[in-house]
Amino acid sequence: MSNTPQDRQRRQLLQGSGALMAAGLLGTLQGLQMRQAHAATQFSNLVTGPYGALAPVNDLSTGLPLLMLPAGFSYKSFGWTGDLMANGQPCPDRHDGMAVIQTRKVGRSTEMVLVRNHERGTGAFASRIQAPGVYDDGTVGGATALGGTTNLVFRDGNWVSMAPSLGGTVVNCAGGLTPWGTWLSCEEINSNAVSSTGKKHGYVFEVTADPAQTTGQPIVGMGRFAHEAVAVDPATGIVYETEDARNVSAFYRYVPNVPHGGVGSLAQGGRLQAARVVGRANASLIVASIGDEVQLEWVDLANPDADITTAGTLSSLPPGTSTSTGCSGTFAQAWNLGGLQMSRGEGIWYHNGRMYVADTSVGVDGSNRPGRGDGAVWELDLTTMKMKAIYVSSGQLVGNNPDNITVSPRGGILLCEDGGNSPDTYGPGSRVFGLTAAGDAYYFAKNNVTLTAQQIAAAGKSVSAGDFRDSEFCGACWDPSGRVLFVNMQTPGITYAITGPWARGNQ
Repeated sequence: MSNTPQDRQRRQLLQGSGALMAAGLLGTLQGLQMRQAHAATQFSNLVTGPYGALAPVNDLSTGLPLLMLPAGFSYKSFGWTGDLMANGQPCPDRHDGMAVIQTRKVGRSTEMVLVRNHERGTGAFASRIQAPGVYDDGTVGGATALGGTTNLVFRDGNWVSMAPSLGGTVVNCAGGLTPWGTWLSCEEINSNAVSSTGKKHGYVFEVTADPAQTTGQPIVGMGRFAHEAVAVDPATGIVYETEDARNVSAFYRYVPNVPHGGVGSLAQGGRLQAARVVGRANASLIVASIGDEVQLEWVDLANPDADITTAGTLSSLPPGTSTSTGCSGTFAQAWNLGGLQMSRGEGIWYHNGRMYVADTSVGVDGSNRPGRGDGAVWELDLTTMKMKAIYVSSGQLVGNNPDNITVSPRGGILLCEDGGNSPDTYGPGSRVFGLTAAGDAYYFAKNNVTLTAQQIAAAGKSVSAGDFRDSEFCGACWDPSGRVLFVNMQTPGITYAITGPWARGNQ
């Protein structure tokens, strides 16, 4: 979930042009776009969702209209930035990736434990998360490592508690759940910096349902790079990993020595591998059309802990980069072995023998620069190792940089946008959108968070007042029964539990 000045500038430009379209041309553009898409099927269409139109819905916890949802849906918020946790520390900000990692019976109640990332970097004055598992209690560049995770408990349709679990990490973006009931939290950072305690960053950490069992130790074998997300194939125990680094992103997998060993098993070693397209060395996937398909094979990487370098040191220059473009040491190894190139690998989710991978910047921008488009989703068949583009955005209205991805127990795909403000017929605000079986997009939820000081005080919260509609949704995930959709709003930092008539659509 990059937030570089270049990315912010691009979003501002898109927002400006999107606002003009929303003002008077939206209906015409949508109709033209759908006719063109049917004539040439390289892009996804924007279609009316199976759940119907969106409208503001009041939060059952605070009474505030924080979300736009289809008729019949409701939600409860919890774990706002600044809310007190079980240890008395305020809840950290920048909510991000999340999953339900444990469901159990407590008496006659059903209790779920979620782990939530906090995509916090470093700061000189902010507080480190005071968690049982702390990786780095030193400073990085003179600043405290502020990232980590919190554990949330949801019981019988109600929020119960919140506690810190991991601290002393940096930029915990997304991650993924394991078949044995833990969360793999990923640091999204490319840096050769060493902290004052001699520790490096850019790793994956395992977080347990009981915070006290979280060790705070990195799984070095899974690589040191700008991790975004991971997903485990339950049949083999192999962990698939995405990298979020503009046009220098490889697609990885970690083959553990102990594939089904439970908590701590991944730290016992394994092989880090990178994907390569059969018969096409250094295949570039940063521009794609619906239906594009490649056959993958995997090559071993010798040094998962290699330092970052620049594209100018590689065997050839990847498309869309310059000689000064920084890249991870793992990408460098993969590229020099003929590995493929993604633009910005983001969310990944396992479902029914397949991995669903979001690349948030597939396509071209207004200057025709590759790997700076509006995004795509790839489906990887784990039996055949064929990977196919099942969704490709044709513009902001059809999907503004899809990021986190989740798949419901019924097979419905939902995506969280990372493109900032997304003007449409409902006005400004980021979105959660679904995909149809044909790969078309429809809106399911829209960010409606605008807060006054009076509203914040009445709700008993301590966040700042402001218009937060351009803040991204993150961490969408389902409970195992498929009745509750959980999702975060990164800023001001809110977690939602959404329920409703799911059977009315494809989720």
